[in-house]
Amino acid sequence: MITSPLPGTPRRQEPTPYVDLTRSEWSALRDKTPLPLTAAEVEKLRGLGDVIDLDEVRDVYLPLSRLLNLYVEATDRLRGALNTFLDTGDGHGTQHGTPFVIGVAGSVAVGKSTVARLLQALLARWPEHPRVELVTTDGFLWPMKEMEARGLMARKGFPESYDRRALTRFVADIKAGKDEVTAPVYSHLKYDIVPGERLTVRRPDILIVEGLNVLQPALPGKDGRTRVGLADYFDFSVYVDAKPEDIESWYLSRFRKLRETAFQNPDSYFHRHTLVSEEEAMAYARRMWQTINLPNLTQNVAPTRARATLVLRKGPDHKVQRLRLRKL
Repeated sequence: MITSPLPGTPRRQEPTPYVDLTRSEWSALRDKTPLPLTAAEVEKLRGLGDVIDLDEVRDVYLPLSRLLNLYVEATDRLRGALNTFLDTGDGHGTQHGTPFVIGVAGSVAVGKSTVARLLQALLARWPEHPRVELVTTDGFLWPMKEMEARGLMARKGFPESYDRRALTRFVADIKAGKDEVTAPVYSHLKYDIVPGERLTVRRPDILIVEGLNVLQPALPGKDGRTRVGLADYFDFSVYVDAKPEDIESWYLSRFRKLRETAFQNPDSYFHRHTLVSEEEAMAYARRMWQTINLPNLTQNVAPTRARATLVLRKGPDHKVQRLRLRKL
């Protein structure tokens, strides 16, 4: 017979690999770290439809920048210990400093791009690591012609729509300490890769990699062997989380605002949606969410949440309410 605990008896806590914190508990961990950003700077970093303000930066992202700084320092100390172990007296085996790599994952319209830009701005203010680079995985989407040839235009953003080998190799080269590494450039205006244009990254102290599927595990090779995946190069990872119904609301709101702004450009891939009624344009946006973005979220993006070092849980107002930090 199953019995219920007596009234007032505390329930036994189930073991969990996370420390679960409220926003106020997390905010208290910033430990007098000064806020290096102004309201004007936060405004420039904020994505369309995001409601982030100085309070959000102070309560959520300032403590996170402090935690990441501690992680970077600890990694440096661990590298020193490894060098002591590997030292044979002739310099062979010595591990030189390599970039600290941070992954930022989450759904379309959840605000992960703003999170990544904020972290870049905050971390670059720490004197220990002034060179902080940010790369989005959009540049590693297959070009539109290749997408069409592969029948992937209705699956843009799904794992198979990226050149995952090139993306992993790009981060691996940076992690290996190469002096200069380049990546393709994506145009949100054209909705395509820009031919002949490259982004160059030169030995950063910290590299932030932001994208939908950055926490995806590697697929096994044709020989069945497990390969090294992108997330294997991360020293820390953040997953930006929210209820799907809230993300849908933000997605539709952003589409509406883009229709009033960026889509007005005749060169925009989505310009055609400014030439029809708002009702017709928003019906298209809802179809995009239901047939592409929501299935990608539920099938591919959300299942990687448990792989993150830190989960930021947002409420309906786009503000972070709770945080889950993986234990060591």
